[in-house]
Amino acid sequence: MIALARIDERLVHGQVLVGWVPHLGARRVVVADDEAARSPLARAAMSLALPPGVEASVDPLNAVDWEALGRSSDPVLVVLRDVAEAERALSAGLTPGRVAVLNVGNVHYALGRRQVTPSVFLSGAEVEGLRRLAAAGFRVEIRAVPLDVPIDLAEIERRWNAAG
Repeated sequence: MIALARIDERLVHGQVLVGWVPHLGARRVVVADDEAARSPLARAAMSLALPPGVEASVDPLNAVDWEALGRSSDPVLVVLRDVAEAERALSAGLTPGRVAVLNVGNVHYALGRRQVTPSVFLSGAEVEGLRRLAAAGFRVEIRAVPLDVPIDLAEIERRWNAAG
């Protein structure tokens, strides 16, 4: 089963390794990212960073077998780079029936983005993308680590509008 799908520009890093993997009991981390999949160094670094017993794969988004991940008997954590990739993943088969929660963990500042939390900055297009993902059936939340209180889409929108 896919235990969580996470949007995080950093892909595999401390919050994923120390927070989410143990919290979910994840036995596998799937990074669905075209750019990382093209880089032997990125693939090796992410695979080596995971604790023993946790399998890693770094694959182009369209090469991920979403159906098989959804049927997995072990919990799987999926990591995507950004909101646009999450929408592409939905089109490729990452459906709310396979994972209920779409977690936004880290989106860096860039021109045109507004700060929603200390680690999440979103553009208007990204907020619209999150709305579309929620309309498709995902429960969209911002939460850096499992102990944080989740911020739902209504609060994301309120904060985004207030930051304008």
